Amino acid sequence: MLKKRIIPCLDIKDGWTVKGVNFEGLRSAGDPLELAKRYEVEGADELVFLDITAGVENRGTLLSLVKNLAGHLSIPFTVGGGIRTLEDARKVIEAGADKISINSAAVSNPQLINDIAKYFGNQCVVLAVDTNKIENDWWVYTQGGRNRTNKRCLDWVKEAENRGAGEILLTSMAADGTEAGYSLEITKQVSSLVNIPVIASGGAGSEQDFIDVFEQTKATGALAASLFHFEKLKIKTLKETLWQQEIPVRL
Repeated sequence: MLKKRIIPCLDIKDGWTVKGVNFEGLRSAGDPLELAKRYEVEGADELVFLDITAGVENRGTLLSLVKNLAGHLSIPFTVGGGIRTLEDARKVIEAGADKISINSAAVSNPQLINDIAKYFGNQCVVLAVDTNKIENDWWVYTQGGRNRTNKRCLDWVKEAENRGAGEILLTSMAADGTEAGYSLEITKQVSSLVNIPVIASGGAGSEQDFIDVFEQTKATGALAASLFHFEKLKIKTLKETLWQQEIPVRL
């Protein structure tokens, strides 16, 4: 059986790890390299690195930091933020990233998914989807949650899969940073709709939240940030609990 993945996320602003609530009120969470090395030792399956202001500031990803992380990590890691073209993706992959994550650029230019998938392979393309529920439907947001688009979440993830995305990183904006649990409703809908891996993101606050998302949805990975950054929960402890609940994880 395919093992479920536990994935810490490093949101980077000005070269430092930050974390907020509902995409706002950012506070410092530590040095990204030190956190990344700690998570590898603790047993993280993968790592996600998001340069959260690259798109808004209209600049490229912090390649020097990507290279530094790559030089110290042996687990796979995904990099997102500021990737607008195939050339941007090439630079990030060459800097050492295993996968690239695209969000706003893919919404404005869906062909980018096709282009990157064709050049690097579907397994390298992670579509990050920031979504929020408005009037009984889930909508896609871009620019770090600042801009609501006219795309429905379910329509968009299916289109992205058809275009070559190899994975969906699904973040519920309403749950983000709240530690009140993943949004099981939309996670269940997306993971049942597509035939590619789905990573649940936004709202992890306890071991039970991970148990719920793995038992009640088809998500193959669960991402968390503040819960791990501020050591409210250790990855090793979490995995042991999941194993005891007969949820397959790599110990």
